[in-house]
Amino acid sequence: MAPSTLSTPPSVATNGTTSSSATRSVVQPVTNSPSANFKPVAAPTNLRGAATANEQRLLDRWLNIQSINLCRQAKSLRPFTKDEFGTGPAAPSEGHIEAVNRLIDKFRVQLIEKARWVDAAAQVARRQPTTDRLQLLLERKQKVSDQVLYLEGIWDFYFDMFVQRLSVFGERLRSIDRIAIGCYEKVYVGLGTAKPTPSLLPFSYADSGFSPYTIRRSVPMQKLRHNPNLFPLIVIPQHRLDNVWALSSVLHEVSHNLQADLGLWEVMPAQIYQRLTNEGKIPPEVAKVWAQWHKEMMADMFALVLGGPAAIESLMDVVGRSPASTVAFSPMSAHPTPYLRVLINLILLKRLGLKPLAADLTRVWQRLYPRISATDIPPQFMKTFYPAAELAVDTMVFQPYQQLGNKSMAQVVDFGPTQLELIQQAGQRLAKGEDPGTIPVRLMISAARHALDCQLAKPQVITDNFYRILGRR
Repeated sequence: MAPSTLSTPPSVATNGTTSSSATRSVVQPVTNSPSANFKPVAAPTNLRGAATANEQRLLDRWLNIQSINLCRQAKSLRPFTKDEFGTGPAAPSEGHIEAVNRLIDKFRVQLIEKARWVDAAAQVARRQPTTDRLQLLLERKQKVSDQVLYLEGIWDFYFDMFVQRLSVFGERLRSIDRIAIGCYEKVYVGLGTAKPTPSLLPFSYADSGFSPYTIRRSVPMQKLRHNPNLFPLIVIPQHRLDNVWALSSVLHEVSHNLQADLGLWEVMPAQIYQRLTNEGKIPPEVAKVWAQWHKEMMADMFALVLGGPAAIESLMDVVGRSPASTVAFSPMSAHPTPYLRVLINLILLKRLGLKPLAADLTRVWQRLYPRISATDIPPQFMKTFYPAAELAVDTMVFQPYQQLGNKSMAQVVDFGPTQLELIQQAGQRLAKGEDPGTIPVRLMISAARHALDCQLAKPQVITDNFYRILGRR
């Protein structure tokens, strides 16, 4: 609310007390001001005399409309129908719509009942419009109106998200959904024990911003009025959708949801810390930082084995910024220092049997950042970096976990030279607009990166072919 212009606050003396002389000078009227003779009129405390017939008629109409407006507003927050956002493959699944409708109905049923509570007060006030009854109506209307706006925020969020599937984003977002689904299927099918895939898999939508992010299942969301998120959301900046070879960050975000759904977040930090301190003899204060990085490191590891080397190249695209930004070390960050983060991923690439590629990318990365000083990264951390990184990668990727059916990540999701060859063949076909064959959808991002790196087609051709092929498979 803007401050009132009808008066000016008294000035404050240097000792903190109000200056009376200053106050007197402020309240003197300005004679040439159009409002100099303005005198505020106090609202009447009592209405004298009986209401005229016209006043009664107008008041009765107004009271009647209040309950009508509120009831209709509450009912307008209706459940979504399965076909209103399209019937093609890009449309939201029935499962996603049903989950949203259950949440909306929980509040909507209560609202309709409370709207009747307002209607009852309005009818009583129409029969006998006393001050007390009118005030009761106004109080009830205020409370229920606030609750309608609360639900309206939730309804609007899902409506805006679902309606994107009717726009030019529809085919592209469906492709992201398919990549996420492919990742879940690969992991859950590869588990050592039978474990059903979650019924509500990640759902993607476009937004503005620098990079993708995810909102995990059951996490309270501000846009949902702090209600738990119903299913994983993968949020993609629209400019990333134009650069399909840069979508490996989607694999990273999907992997965060896999970590959470499988229960790996709870066990991983302790495992990393114990191996580094016991087996690696890494100082505890250094091992603590490595354990703190577990969420982001493991999402990177999953993204690499699920999607191929484009995950590392895309990471280099994102974190390859000015030296002051990329080599800056923070012991409190959840993300590894960007310079070190790329090197950690390259250690995994080497372990997966792609040593020449890992060595070449390592030299490229170090050429970009040839000098790392003690003011950038603490010497104690750099001195122990490679042995600590080797142990951390081994812990996350090559050790069995009960959450993975007593398998390791490398056993659940196999990636190596064979998959790299598939990616290269698919990249050649993608550039020509041909069907890439039986290659898993999750590897198509690396195929697009290969086509771009080798200049097999123009960037727009690669993008168009990518979405067309994924849309029809």
